[in-house]
Amino acid sequence: MAPGEPPMDLGFMLQPKLSATHTFLDAPALDVLLVPGGFGTVALQQANDTDIPTFLRNRFGSLEYLLSVCTGSALVAASGLLDGRRATTNKRAWASVTGQAPNVKWVPSARWTEDGKIWTSSGVASAGIDMMYAFLKHLYGEDDAVLATTMNGIEYAPHTDPSWDPFSIVHDVPGRTNGSLESCVRPVGFDAAA
Repeated sequence: MAPGEPPMDLGFMLQPKLSATHTFLDAPALDVLLVPGGFGTVALQQANDTDIPTFLRNRFGSLEYLLSVCTGSALVAASGLLDGRRATTNKRAWASVTGQAPNVKWVPSARWTEDGKIWTSSGVASAGIDMMYAFLKHLYGEDDAVLATTMNGIEYAPHTDPSWDPFSIVHDVPGRTNGSLESCVRPVGFDAAA
């Protein structure tokens, strides 16, 4: 900003608003669909709201890719699309998510999984970023300059090994593999004796 110029208005960053432009009934064709997780998935399940699983089931055939982050995999599992497929979810919510979908091949020690055109990630934010990094590399190749610029711009070094999952140990997920955690930063609450 040059001297004497008015300050840049960054108010849009403080309270962004999302306004739906379509409903599940009139949504346009989609190539990639990302299903987020979080506490909203619990609210939907408690309300017996099946709109999202129904939408996923109806649109799956025309999608190129279906991705989920965190407990979004519970909604994908509720659609039946994960039956017989490898998937993962948030390790803290592992028991509640996996207990609702016994026909899914749940992978207890996975940062993310890829099974055909379905990708699922563990955790809340960082595992989702790691999955998206791997997904974008899958789409655009190893040497994509925009992807490298983005990672450097946000100062994020993604974990590129989908089986690196110390949080399966932290949250004591049944069937986990301990693997080697010596090369990674120990998560908060990690007990070296575990």
